[in-house]
Amino acid sequence: MPSLEEELFPSTPGKFKDRNRHFHRCFASTSTMFLWALFLIALTASYLCFQSFMDSGNRYFTATWGGYHWEKNVINSAQIRRSHGGMSVLVTGAAGFVGSHVSLALKKRGDGVVGIDNFNNYYDPSLKKARKNLLNQNSIFIVDGDINDSKLLVKLFDIAQFTHVMHLAAQAGVRYAMENPGSYIHSNIAGLVTLLEVCKNSNPQPAIVWASSSSVYGLNEKVPFSESDRTDQPASLYAATKKAGEEITHTYNHIYGLSITGLRFFTVYGPWGRPDMAYFSFTRNILQGKPITVYRGKNRVDLARDFTYIDDVVKGCIGSLDTSGKSTGSGGRKRGPAPYRIFNLGNTSPVTVPMMVAMLEKHLKVKAKKNFVVMPGNGDVPFTHANISSARKEFGYKPTTDLQTGLKKFVKWYLSYYGYDQGKL
Repeated sequence: MPSLEEELFPSTPGKFKDRNRHFHRCFASTSTMFLWALFLIALTASYLCFQSFMDSGNRYFTATWGGYHWEKNVINSAQIRRSHGGMSVLVTGAAGFVGSHVSLALKKRGDGVVGIDNFNNYYDPSLKKARKNLLNQNSIFIVDGDINDSKLLVKLFDIAQFTHVMHLAAQAGVRYAMENPGSYIHSNIAGLVTLLEVCKNSNPQPAIVWASSSSVYGLNEKVPFSESDRTDQPASLYAATKKAGEEITHTYNHIYGLSITGLRFFTVYGPWGRPDMAYFSFTRNILQGKPITVYRGKNRVDLARDFTYIDDVVKGCIGSLDTSGKSTGSGGRKRGPAPYRIFNLGNTSPVTVPMMVAMLEKHLKVKAKKNFVVMPGNGDVPFTHANISSARKEFGYKPTTDLQTGLKKFVKWYLSYYGYDQGKL
């Protein structure tokens, strides 16, 4: 048996040559294996890169926004069609109640309009899709997206030079905040800040008109409600987020020179309205023979609301846009003071809820089954009443539709939209 020394250093040259050839064969075999390993690694890396490219491509082709045709639709929809004083407006919440009406009014007079809406399921999304179809029929393009998507917003501003933003996207409703508080923070605060960030970095900066709410007056007992009244006692999370919005927008106006107008809406109603609102749900239940719940305040006092018809609110929104003035910043830097305004948009004629129900009964020709209940502590307030003198002075706001007339128009739309035989009512 050869020793270790003989194995390493053989005594005859022949043996050494045999060992040398064996060594080279082993080395060649090892090198080949190493090269094959490198090849397999390269092949795997190439496959992973290709897979990543395909995934990115799939995400691109399946995205709800982006691409040549999408951009073309945005550009065409944003184009101003009137010769003097036209504006190009990004309308957030465009498939919503107020948003759809404002979009149609702007487009009708020749302004450029692009809408954005996330079509959430707070109420029946099919109604929002129906509004979208109506807007599409009037050459208004609606982007399916969320205002918290900053990349989407930046893309929109890169494609279209918006002169104005009509910010109506929000999580609405007072009572729903007790079920899903996070949705109010997501939309009414985070979404607002995301939008303002994009606007302040735009060049040129757009003027912004946005929807606050009469809910900010909260527990205020002084009537009618005026813009200078206290708004530091909110009665609901919804009201608190809208009040926070007023403070946030003031900050962006002060620091970045954004022109900002806040509109405090008072109980807007009318055709294509929101199903979660009392007049809408009462109509549905009355027609279906179901009882309705009518809340009362302390000591059996009837609740009252300053019901404002949608057409009047639209006039207020457009008047605010027309008189908004210009933002003074550029690329996120303020160049000078810019307008900051807040207006009430109401009807100035509060009506009690039982009186509203009586009007619905008249137009529907059906008697309601009413259950009167003391109002729980869910964020509602006993009354609202708007002082609109500031809006009247600034842009000639003057509501013309009383509740009786407005509900008649709403009922006519409701019966038609949901397929009721009006002849049998």
